[in-house]
Amino acid sequence: MTILSNPRLSNPLRPAILAAARSSKLKAALTKAPVTRRIVTRFIAGETRPEVLKVVAALLESGRVISIDFLGEDTTDRAQAEATVGEYLALLDDLAGLRLPASMNPNNEIAPLEVSMKLSALGQALPVDGDKIATQNARTVCEHAQRLGIWVTIDAEDHTTTDSTLRIVRELRTEFPWLGAVLQSYLRRTEADCRELAGPGSRIRLCKGAYREPESVAYQSRSEVDASYRRCLEILMLGAGYPMVASHDPEIIAAAGDMTRRTDRGRDTFEQQMLFGIRDVEQLRLAAEGYTMRVYVPYGAQWYGYFMRRLAERPSNLRFFLRSIATVR
Repeated sequence: MTILSNPRLSNPLRPAILAAARSSKLKAALTKAPVTRRIVTRFIAGETRPEVLKVVAALLESGRVISIDFLGEDTTDRAQAEATVGEYLALLDDLAGLRLPASMNPNNEIAPLEVSMKLSALGQALPVDGDKIATQNARTVCEHAQRLGIWVTIDAEDHTTTDSTLRIVRELRTEFPWLGAVLQSYLRRTEADCRELAGPGSRIRLCKGAYREPESVAYQSRSEVDASYRRCLEILMLGAGYPMVASHDPEIIAAAGDMTRRTDRGRDTFEQQMLFGIRDVEQLRLAAEGYTMRVYVPYGAQWYGYFMRRLAERPSNLRFFLRSIATVR
């Protein structure tokens, strides 16, 4: 999930941190450090399925719903892509076996359980037939999820994958019209994508974006990204689909509420989304007020890229990381 927080609280070190997210040397150093592994538990719900299922049970008991991401991206090995599919199938079975809390009376049209997938983890980046392989792997997961009544959303990645990703989403939605897709407001193309994809039955998760992108394809200033988010969100709210407002920004959350009132949308026609480990009190407040509050819960050993993007998004995340290192030492 790619979420940027309040633009006024944006991290001035973000470009450097995002560059570090692609550094194999820094990745090797940080992922082997015991102190780092202890700290990432703020944002990562564990490396194994039993660990994430324990976290999920607690979130569901609190009145929130969930979307789980098995971390991994840029897979260039077909066997690894197939292993990722196997993990998702096992995860879906485990989720289907969960007993939902008695206090949760889910609307039949809103699935409390969802998984999120990156197509690059399913083989999209393979040098031969990557799109075809990723499409079939995603179809396998969607078929199993549909049988179990669990939703699937296809995550967004950097702009070089957007055309391929949306092409695959369009193809899969002919079989699975409930399939969700993620759009990122910092891309200049996203308003047009929102208009195209906001039709009946669609589910669109709108994020601000968390990858390092060139000015030619993405807005660079905080104010431009924020303004684009509002324009895109209004398109989705005026559309016939199911908008998913993925933001920690208090102003965006308030704007979503205003837009639903202006467009006569009920609280069951859209949802709020936030990341695991960020603004927990606000998540609980929204759930208590009757909003569908979905928490994006990542797990798995390949947590480095996701963790670095979380540090880049908010100065408070970076301060927490540095303060924790100093404390442990």
